[in-house]
Amino acid sequence: MATVSGLLTVMERAARKAGSRLRRDFGEVEHLQVSPKGPADFVSKADQRAERILYDELLKARPDWGFVMEEAGVIEGDPNKPRWIVDPLDGTSNFLHSIPHFAISIAAQEPKPGGGWGDISTALVYQPLTDESYWAEKGRGAWLHDRRLRVSSRRNLNEALIATGIPYMGH
Repeated sequence: MATVSGLLTVMERAARKAGSRLRRDFGEVEHLQVSPKGPADFVSKADQRAERILYDELLKARPDWGFVMEEAGVIEGDPNKPRWIVDPLDGTSNFLHSIPHFAISIAAQEPKPGGGWGDISTALVYQPLTDESYWAEKGRGAWLHDRRLRVSSRRNLNEALIATGIPYMGH
């Protein structure tokens, strides 16, 4: 079983709390208030509520860290500390069309010595409807819960699944 860092514990706790709210909203998607942000880009009350939960939970755990939020934008923190990158409802179009494939995405980005932003050191993608937590930490690989994810052994492109969809006229 993989040992999970304290940072991942914080991220998963926040994601699960927001995920609980998204599950409830998904069951009542026809009642949500939705606003356009741009062409084929929407924000719903579900996005905003989930983002607020994530912000509150992550801020409580790391009060001096900054944020890059999908809806609220950049919220500065201590420039010598990491910052959170948060997408509270990754897959809004699916969510709004009652397609059960969406997630909460959270990452921790490290500051560069001398200023600016460097690498993502830790990331979590949580799917509320399936209760699946995909996570990765720099130098530790990628995981689904406590199972290590591996790269496919396929060597030829014609053996690989690249995308799925409904063929147009059989092509």
